Amino acid sequence: MPTAQINGIKLYYEVHGEGPAVVFAHGAGGNHVSWWQQVPVLARQYRCVIFDHRGFGQSLDAPNGPGSQAFVEDLKQLLDHLGIERTALVAQSMGGRTCLGFALAYPDRVQALVMADTTGGFADAHMAQLRAEGEATLAGPNPPPRTYARHFPQEQPAQAFLYEQIRGLNPPRREVSVPGPTAEEVRALRVPTLLIVGEHDVITPPSIIKMFQAYIPHARLVEVAGAGHSVYFEKPEIFNRAVLEFLTAVVAPS
Repeated sequence: MPTAQINGIKLYYEVHGEGPAVVFAHGAGGNHVSWWQQVPVLARQYRCVIFDHRGFGQSLDAPNGPGSQAFVEDLKQLLDHLGIERTALVAQSMGGRTCLGFALAYPDRVQALVMADTTGGFADAHMAQLRAEGEATLAGPNPPPRTYARHFPQEQPAQAFLYEQIRGLNPPRREVSVPGPTAEEVRALRVPTLLIVGEHDVITPPSIIKMFQAYIPHARLVEVAGAGHSVYFEKPEIFNRAVLEFLTAVVAPS
C-alpha cells in the first residue's frame, strides 16, 4: 500500500495516469475509493492523485491528533513527497476546506480549483443563516437524505448501497472545529475556480453556492439537475464532463 510518512502520520494515497497533476480531496462521507467514477476517466489525460484524509479510510490520525486542522499541511507535504510543484485540485464537500485552504495558503502551487457542493468552510452572515435554516429542516419530520437526493436510492439502489459501503470503510473519528476563511481571503483568491452544486443539495444548496460565487467573480458555476450533495457520485458523467471541460480550458499541458 503506498503511504507517505508525513506530518506525524502515514497518509494513504494512489497515483493513476500521466500528465498534469490533479489531486482529489474527498468529503466526510468518503475516502479515496469515492473517486472510482472519476479516476478512470481523468487518468487518460492527467496524473490523478487520490488520498485518504487523516482519520479516513487507511490514513489513521495520531492519538489525540489534530484531525482536520492538519488537512492543509498534510496536502502540502503529500505534494512535496510526490514532487508535484503545481496541481489542479478537485474537492468534494469537506475536501473543500482542504483545497480552498491550500489554494489560499499556497496560490502559486494551484493551477485550478474545483469546489463541488462546498464553500470550503466559508460563510458570511446570510449564508450562515440559510445553513442554520437548512439544518432545522433536516432535524424535522421526514427529512431528506443529507448526502444525496431523496430519489437516488430508489432510482439507483446499487449506487446508493455502494456509497454507504464506502462510507463504512472509515474508522470512528472525533470532530475538530476549524475556522473557515474570511471574506477578504476568499475575495483575494485568483486561482481559476469551478463551482459545482446539485439542484437538491440540502447541505450547501444552490442559493448558498451562488452567494459564495459572488465572492469569487471569476468562478464558473454548474448546477446539476436531479442531484443532491454528491454530484460526483450521483451524476458522474455530468460531473466528469464539467471538470474535464474546465481543466482543458485552464490547465496547461505538461
